Amino acid sequence: MTQIFDDPADFAEEALDGLVAANRGYVARVDGGVVRSTEVPAGQVAVVVGGGSGHYPAFAGLVGPGLATGAVCGNIFTSPSAGQAYRVAKAANAGGGVLFSYGNYAGDVIHFGEAQQRLNAEGIDTRTVLVADDIASAPLDQIEKRRGIAGDLTVFKIAGAAAEAGLDLDAVERLAVRANYRTRSLGVAFDGCTLPGAAEPLFQVPAGQMSLGLGIHGEPGISEHPLPTASELAELLVSPLLKDKPDDAGNRVVAILNGLGRVKYEELFLLFGKVEKLLTAAGLTIVEPECGELVTSLDMSGLSLTLLWLDEELERYWSAPADTPGFRKGNMAGRERRTRVQLAVPEDVAAAEVEGTTAAAADLGRLAAAVLAQMQDAVVEHETELGRLDAIAGDGDHGIGMRRGVDAAAAAARDASSDGASVQRVLTAAGEAWSERAGGTSGALWGSALAAAGRSLGNKDSYRCEDAAAAVTAFADAVTTLGKAEPGDKTMVDALLPFRDAFLAALDAGASVTGALAAAVTAARQAADATVSLRPLKGRARPLAEKSLGHPDPGAVSFALIATRVSDYLDFLEQPLPDPRVADSRLAGHGARA
Repeated sequence: MTQIFDDPADFAEEALDGLVAANRGYVARVDGGVVRSTEVPAGQVAVVVGGGSGHYPAFAGLVGPGLATGAVCGNIFTSPSAGQAYRVAKAANAGGGVLFSYGNYAGDVIHFGEAQQRLNAEGIDTRTVLVADDIASAPLDQIEKRRGIAGDLTVFKIAGAAAEAGLDLDAVERLAVRANYRTRSLGVAFDGCTLPGAAEPLFQVPAGQMSLGLGIHGEPGISEHPLPTASELAELLVSPLLKDKPDDAGNRVVAILNGLGRVKYEELFLLFGKVEKLLTAAGLTIVEPECGELVTSLDMSGLSLTLLWLDEELERYWSAPADTPGFRKGNMAGRERRTRVQLAVPEDVAAAEVEGTTAAAADLGRLAAAVLAQMQDAVVEHETELGRLDAIAGDGDHGIGMRRGVDAAAAAARDASSDGASVQRVLTAAGEAWSERAGGTSGALWGSALAAAGRSLGNKDSYRCEDAAAAVTAFADAVTTLGKAEPGDKTMVDALLPFRDAFLAALDAGASVTGALAAAVTAARQAADATVSLRPLKGRARPLAEKSLGHPDPGAVSFALIATRVSDYLDFLEQPLPDPRVADSRLAGHGARA
């Protein structure tokens, strides 16, 4: 259990601050993560890695000469936001372009992808190589769907060494792609990990059992097996990896036995000895292996085995020296400390927008902020329930992530409305804050959807039914376009699209906005309940489809809960006002009534 913290919500940020304080010769803090504190040669490719926190030495501990130039660090087991990825990449850029590399998870793909688009639009050539080494997460004929686990290290190391050697962005990308294709991993867990502040682990393994095919975000394995001996465990790990080897594999491999946080070094060494004998018996030569904690999962009791099949070029860059807080190889010459350059603060357009907002539009902006506060109340009330639901086949952070996002969104909406902002500005500010603070897939989707709805509604003194229909459509389109989920994938979309369709149908039939919302909420709740019979086809729950059966999707459930609260609140506002002397304080300052 994680026991050292003041506020669990600040754990990741404060741990990162402490890492920098203890390693100033290697890393410097920037908003969103860390970059090298030493000089980077002009024109060198910046290899920027990242993901959620909780995996040290991945990701911030792998920043230094010969490896990463910067690391983007989200909250515990949560992808960083697009803004964080953009800011770290800008600070790391030395003029040779940027290579993003991170595990193949939906939230990371969305956020880093948005940052890549922004960087390319500014003329900074930016590419991405996804790490997809976990053979338990998808079969070989669907290799592109595999998630990234401890194979992160091989891809990051090859790319970092190639950049250090002065190769251009095309060559660094090519080598990273090849390293990823030639890397395979498989992991096991003996017990789950516990998030800071939580009383129980995200999952538990029955006594005398072992979970095979775990993820590194606290996801349980895909199957449970009787606890093996060390020799049996070595065979269980080695055999599937050898059967899954790449088509062009040779006979020289890097072997990485990775501890996930609680398995001690002596146990890892014992097991590595068994692994080494099996690999040698299979005719393989082991080149510069690693045995220790390299990509962890907080305090998870478990481990993984990674094999990288080498060719001459990959071997040269794997063997090249590196010097970082959490990974060292060979000897590197000392580097000069560099002066940190602060990023330019973007021009604030909020003040200009407020200047063009009428009193009536500002009143509607305050109503929008009040709706965000109701959304916040709904999430706070159900945070624990959503976390428990997510832990069945995921990492258990949906409630925490939604809470972080909606808290930030409600605060941003409140601040914007206090300044007299319109609905457009209030929802845009809320969406940006939700995405920035929450990270993860849900953070990206809710943030983009709120901003899209705000753009659709615009800065107006009043709205018609047609405006409401356009806003709901824009919200739904943002989610489906960004998340690329379809009905039946067991995601938020399974509740969202029935909500949209019912809302539009009710408006077409002549219902008021509040009447259409009531019909839409009924459809969303029924659809969320119906996800119990679906197998997940997207996200972290996909490899654990059987465990998810019989339970509703947390994203669909949270959407239905929020939609219900918003509908109830707006319906309440439609009712005759009470005696002003006892009026509900929630009505204060709304001005215009929906």
